[in-house]
Amino acid sequence: MTPEEMEKFIVRYDDLKPCKTAFIDAHTPGSNKKENFTIIGSGVSESPDQHVHIQETPGFNIGAAGQPPGCTNSLHSHTTAEVFYVLKGRWRFFWGRHGDDGELFADEGDLVNIPTGIFRAFKNVGDNYGMLMAILGGDDAGGGVTWAPEVISDAKNYGLVLGDNGLLYDSKKGESLPKHVKPMPLLGEQELKHFPVVTSEEFIKKFFVSSSELSNLSRQTPVKVIGKKGIIIDRPGFEVDFITNKTFSDAAHVATQYEVNMIMRGDWNLELEGGSTTMSEGDTCLIRPNLAYKVVPVGSKDSSLFRVTKTNDAAGPTWRN
Repeated sequence: MTPEEMEKFIVRYDDLKPCKTAFIDAHTPGSNKKENFTIIGSGVSESPDQHVHIQETPGFNIGAAGQPPGCTNSLHSHTTAEVFYVLKGRWRFFWGRHGDDGELFADEGDLVNIPTGIFRAFKNVGDNYGMLMAILGGDDAGGGVTWAPEVISDAKNYGLVLGDNGLLYDSKKGESLPKHVKPMPLLGEQELKHFPVVTSEEFIKKFFVSSSELSNLSRQTPVKVIGKKGIIIDRPGFEVDFITNKTFSDAAHVATQYEVNMIMRGDWNLELEGGSTTMSEGDTCLIRPNLAYKVVPVGSKDSSLFRVTKTNDAAGPTWRN
């Protein structure tokens, strides 16, 4: 594979193309400045304007959320995994029917595996533009997003209507629901009663890993962050490993499943038969099955990456056994 061919499977951080109208709260004050990035797979965007960098889906989706200080991504739920790690900034995650069941604060390098079936939101509480990198379970990412009723109602006041086909219609642009499309129905009180309560203590214990913990555990071997035997015990259709310049393998590795390498810190050389290229912080690389490759850190400074590997587990509810 030539370097030119390799670039087709790499999404550079500096080349990311945002969508500012990806979701129902795109006009709602406090949320109207957020940006959504769909890196690998179609993601869960509700906008036809969403740019998809790599259409191929490896059994999961890779995306990102970029937000300026003070910007909030509104309460929503997913039926498959939603995993974030903080690439830039400081973030407050909060959850529950009204967003008051619990909260945690995450800094650069921290990883959060948000349980399925709960409403969650996140806000950039740092001083600068922040970036969350995301892994979403399933080829179709669980069929999209379920919004808290208030989010849909508030959005309508600012001109956005979500159809039951999962697409947005903007009255400010003269758009209206097609005749065959009805407004997305709001969840009723009986349905809302089925959403579980998760305390901050339980969330932090079972679904959160700090950068410092990852650093301590990765002194000699790569760390299984998410998996059947991971720090976070879950089987969302993929596993996540944390690899550093101290624990990488210099031997060629043959991917038996789809793999995605997401650079957290430093520069790394991607080496395949036919050539090599350098990846930097925020870059994402898709590796197809049966491809021999290696990723090697460049220089002596601390470097790290998250590797996501497809498994044969079905994408679905958070695995709690």
